[in-house]
Order: sequence, then C-alpha cells, then structure tokens
Amino acid sequence: MVKIVSTMRKIAADFVHTVSGPTRSATVVVLDDQHVIREIAPISQYDSASVEYCPGHLMPGFVNAHCHLELSFMKGQIPERTGLIEFVQQVVAIRDNFSAEEQEAAIVAAEEEMLQGGIVAVGDISNDTRSFFQKAKGQLRYHTFVEVFDLGPAMTEASKKTGQDVLDAIPHVPGHTASLTPHAPYSCTPELFRWISAYNQERGLLGMSIHNQEQPDENQLFLDKTGDWLQFIKHMQLDYSWFVPSGKSSLQTYLDYLHPAQGWLFIHNTFTTPEDIAAAHKAGQQVYWGFCPNANLYIEDRLPDYVKFLQAGAQCVVGTDSLASNHQLSIWSELQTIRQHAPDIPFTTLLPWATLNGAACLGFQDTLGSLEVGKQPGLIWVPAKESDPLLSTVAPHRLA
Repeated sequence: MVKIVSTMRKIAADFVHTVSGPTRSATVVVLDDQHVIREIAPISQYDSASVEYCPGHLMPGFVNAHCHLELSFMKGQIPERTGLIEFVQQVVAIRDNFSAEEQEAAIVAAEEEMLQGGIVAVGDISNDTRSFFQKAKGQLRYHTFVEVFDLGPAMTEASKKTGQDVLDAIPHVPGHTASLTPHAPYSCTPELFRWISAYNQERGLLGMSIHNQEQPDENQLFLDKTGDWLQFIKHMQLDYSWFVPSGKSSLQTYLDYLHPAQGWLFIHNTFTTPEDIAAAHKAGQQVYWGFCPNANLYIEDRLPDYVKFLQAGAQCVVGTDSLASNHQLSIWSELQTIRQHAPDIPFTTLLPWATLNGAACLGFQDTLGSLEVGKQPGLIWVPAKESDPLLSTVAPHRLA
C-alpha cells in the first residue's frame, strides 16, 4: 500500500487581502497540494523556515467578468477610437478572414495570457463553438454566455435554434457553466429577450450578460427612433419597421422583458444614468454592473462615471472585453485604468470588483473570489511596498 503524503504550502506577506474580511498584516495563508486554503493565521504561529515570505500583497485570483475569447485573433486589426458603430462594422467585415489555425493559436495564447496575469475565471461571450476546444482543457473556470441576436422577427426562430445548438455543444468540464444571453437591446427583439429569460429560468441557468448603453445613440434609438444606430441598421438593409420607440432609455425599456429573479450583468454602461441604475435595482434581485475601461477607451474614448455607481450601492465587476478592442487581457491593467480616471476610489473598494463580486456574478463564489478556509481561489502576489499596490508599477505574480 502506497501512503499518499499531502504537503502544505505556507505563504506570508505584509498585506493579505482576504476581500471577504479585513486586510491582515504579517499573515500566513496555508494551502494544501490542491491549492485549497486550509488556514489563515498570524506569521508568529509558524517557524519562519517553513514559510515562503513574499514581501508586499497577497490577494485572491482575479475574475474576468466579460471577455470574448473567440475574437482573440483580431488583436491589432481594428483601429482605436473609431466609435462603436464603426467598430462593429469592422468586426463583421473581418471576422471570417483568418484561418482556423490562426484563430486557434490566438485563442490558446489569449488564455495563457489570462492565466499568467492571475485570472482564475472568465465570463466569456460565445456566438459559436470556435473557442470550445480550449475551454475543454479546463485550465480556467468559465461561465459561457451563449450570445444570440435576431435584429427582427424574421430571424427570431433561427436565432433561438442557433443559441440552443451552441449551448448544447458546451464542453462538459467540471466547474464550467453556461447560459443564453441577448447581445444588446438594439439587436434583439422583445420576443427574443423574453424567450431567453424564460429559457434560462426554466432550466435554472445563471442569467444574462448584456452589452448596455455603450454608445449614446443607443438611448436615442429607444427614445425616438433616431440617431446613428438607425442609420447603421438601414445601411445593413435590415427591416427595422417592427421597432417601436418606448420614449425611455434602452435599459429602462428592456428591463420589462427580464425575469426579476435571474442574475443580470450589464456590460460597459458608459451612458447609464443614475435613473437607469435605480430602475434596474428596483426591478432585479441580482444586478451587477460590468466595466471594461480599456475597451471603452479603445472604442469610444470615454469611460463611465464610476462614482455614481458606488453612490447607488451598485455591485460592480471588471472585464477585459476582447483583444479586438484591447491591447491585453489583464484585470490588473483594468483596475489601474479605473484608478487613473477615478483616483479617489480606494483599492479596498476596487479589489472586490475584480475578485469576489465577479465570482458571485458568475456563480463561482463557492470556491473563488476571497481568501477563506475551504476555498480554492488562486493566490496573487504583488511585490509592492506601498499600502496601495495600484501605486506600484510592478505586475502581479500568480503563486497558486
């Protein structure tokens, strides 16, 4: 009989950010050989010879709440600051211009970048199955949002079938989950919104991740059916006669189509008002607001007003969007960009956006998002002397 010996790894730092509790000083995090946390205790309780001392900050692994892994091959292909409508046109134009081998290599490299940057879980948008070969390897934990759109009643039934087919093809990897989601309010009919919401609810699936108010004319379309989005739709020669403006913002319009008990993740929110935030909080039971600041700057060169979300008590999360709209897939870089533009938001407020909030939003809070005994959240080290590690130029290191 072979005796299996479990080895414990003891890692200490000056600052240990548990996220679910207070930041602790001179503390040891004890991990077993599966990287599960077995103890968090003062360093004085251990023989220093048995402890790996990492000067600086320890924190849980990051959660990328919004990504398009399947678009990784578009890195550097689309110019910056074109505006969202031009960006969408470019994506459509070049999406199928690369070989399967080129696309697969880019997806592999993108996931490796996320792994090296300390990301442990991803809320990933998939329109098709092209990223599934990589997800099947189980190197990162994914919730796949299978994204559908119809742009008019004539396309609705086909869109439903496409969504179901992609959802059925999701790799069966332990810990991975999936659900259907509408693309955006301007690209989905009310019927498709309602069908997706009912489909997820009936099957106990997580909920939706919706591109929301990323560009100013989205609201204008719903207010009075004018603006650049309408011109874009006409340019695409699509029949948009079915669309009736509500006289309200896009968000306040489509809230009526969503099941209140489901999780709602609104992405980008660059032109979301305090009234929109209040309406969503009143209508929904699990509302999350996702920010991808580097992508917002890349596409529209404008950022949300993060402070108004904090003032409303919003649960915020952070994503990277895709390499079509970003130079890297780094949650740390996203936090640094938020800090540059909202310097008064403390690190202890921002860190949950990148960890525990993201984990809860994706339904992964049982094991990820905070340093707690029994969790397996990953462990990130930032070798910074400052009490605020975002002030440092040193990149995070993944320890577990």
